[in-house]
Amino acid sequence: MSGAALGIEIVVQQRMVLFGTLLAWYLCFLIVFILPLDVSTVSVKQQSHNEIVLASAPKSCYKPWSYIPDGIMPVFWRVVYWTSQCLTWLLLPFMQSYARSGGFSITGKIKTALIENAIYYGTYLLIFGSLLIYVAVHPQWYELQTIGITAANTWGLFLLVLLLGYGLVEIPRSYWNGSRHGHMLIKTYFKASKLMTEKADAEENLEDVMEEVRKVSESIKYNHPLRKCVDTILRKCPVDYQEKMGRNMDDYEDFDDKQNTYPSEKSLVKLHKQVIYAVQRHNRTRVQWQILLQQAIHLEDVAKNETSSAHQFVHSFPSTEPSGWFSRYIYTPTVEWYWECFLKRWFYRLLSVIITMFSVAVVWSECTFFSTRPVLSLFAVFIQLAERDYNYLYIEMACFLTIFFLCICVYSTVFRIRVFNYYYLAPHHQTDAYSLQFSGMLFCRLTPPLCLNFLGLIHMDSAISHQQKEQTAYTSIMGSMRVLSFIANGFYIYYPMLILILCIATYFSLGTRCLNLLGFQQFMGDCEMTSDLIDEGKELIRREKRKRQRIEDGENRRREWKERYGNPREEYTARNRSSHEMKETNYSDTVNPSTNRQAKYSRSGNRPDKDCIELLQDAEPLDFNADSLTDDPLDPDSGRHTVGRYLSMSSSRNRIFDDV
Repeated sequence: MSGAALGIEIVVQQRMVLFGTLLAWYLCFLIVFILPLDVSTVSVKQQSHNEIVLASAPKSCYKPWSYIPDGIMPVFWRVVYWTSQCLTWLLLPFMQSYARSGGFSITGKIKTALIENAIYYGTYLLIFGSLLIYVAVHPQWYELQTIGITAANTWGLFLLVLLLGYGLVEIPRSYWNGSRHGHMLIKTYFKASKLMTEKADAEENLEDVMEEVRKVSESIKYNHPLRKCVDTILRKCPVDYQEKMGRNMDDYEDFDDKQNTYPSEKSLVKLHKQVIYAVQRHNRTRVQWQILLQQAIHLEDVAKNETSSAHQFVHSFPSTEPSGWFSRYIYTPTVEWYWECFLKRWFYRLLSVIITMFSVAVVWSECTFFSTRPVLSLFAVFIQLAERDYNYLYIEMACFLTIFFLCICVYSTVFRIRVFNYYYLAPHHQTDAYSLQFSGMLFCRLTPPLCLNFLGLIHMDSAISHQQKEQTAYTSIMGSMRVLSFIANGFYIYYPMLILILCIATYFSLGTRCLNLLGFQQFMGDCEMTSDLIDEGKELIRREKRKRQRIEDGENRRREWKERYGNPREEYTARNRSSHEMKETNYSDTVNPSTNRQAKYSRSGNRPDKDCIELLQDAEPLDFNADSLTDDPLDPDSGRHTVGRYLSMSSSRNRIFDDV
């Protein structure tokens, strides 16, 4: 029952983590897709209002297919916004503590999560109390909701500018560096050296934790009340460690509370938490090492094939999996050579230039979006030109591409962030539940201020444009920033200008240099430590390639031996069995049974010797020779010819290792 309960708890916990994270991500991307429709709908209303005011204006305004009737968007934005806020401020923090807890029951995990979130929720109460005091001094009780939204969006805008300033520079630079194969190869060597250090540390940590588990498992016997907790911990350990601990267990000994000291349940909870973290970290580094090894081998293959005149891409270690129709007919070795050695480089450079132009446009618009006369924001100019021509499809596409680019810059930075090993998004399903939920929290906190910032760039927010224009439903739900004047006229307008400073700092890698000075090894081309780590990583990759080559050569030799000679053990056994049966058949046809009985047993009166001889006669792979041996080797003058005697030791020794 305990094993079934554990399995149900693990499945439910994984489903809850997956559901919470996907819901947070889905709501954020849903806002990105729906906001352009909200903007185009407002544009239709604004043009219709202008035509009513100006009766002489041509009636050329029409409603596009994406027009959303009144009353739908406000309800939609309320549901999406408050759902995301509940996720990021209430549910996901609780689920983080629950997933990271080492409790052995649902009740214990909930209790641990509530205790860990007490300070977190206490901060909420402090902020809420401050807002109540502000509203009490300024008797505008209906503005309490707006003040809360403003506070959340202000905190989100603070994070948004930091992450956006990094992504606007790092994304185009990463694509430009991706076109330089030599740069990517030495950077991969650098990563390999650092990852090997982390991998060794993870293995050492796992060994230490498993030693603690072994001691606890040996001290707490099968009839101890805490034995079920120990069994739960053992199920989380790797299989090879479980087998080692299982061989050394002696569950026939009873525990004695008077003579032995046993760990408490609290210490077992802590040990359980350490086991979960150590196993997850060990698996993550092991998988990442294999992925990084494949990348290094591929980059080395590209460097070798660039000088090839055959224009055929040759892999150092061909894939053992059968090739599909795509590899056979489309992505042939010739096509692969042209893509990897020629076209991919120029494609990455072209993509880097296009993204750089978008980044420059965003930085310029962020520094000038508060200017309405003249309109300096490039995105506001594009949207206003489309409104004059009633091109609503262009408005929707321009809004979608702009928001999508901003989301890529911000969210890619979220994926790159690594706070030691506390928060780390690792690819190939190696991210723990805590980091997944933390990313969902960041998405929910960053998306509303990102959308408000975009509306400010296109002058759709009256708090920025200071114009009496039709407001989007999103802005009406978010609330006007004018409630807090120092935020609306100060922080909200001038703080985004810091993006320019952050972009300059990112371009010159000031953050990387600071981390390197603090002792965190970072990839820098003009550093002696970086050169040493690159050389170490190159040697590690070379060693792994030699190991893989030996394994592959061994497999090829075994395959060739099997194809040439088949299975030698099976053939030898079958040949021995057939020869043995043939000789027994010939013997039974030519020898009298009475003579056979006398020849086989020269000392019939000794029953033990007789049994020994009969047992030896049935053994394999020894054979018989009825023509050359006498009954008694000590009597050379014996004239009786015998059959059924064993071969001499010299003849059997020649064949005893034939099957090795």
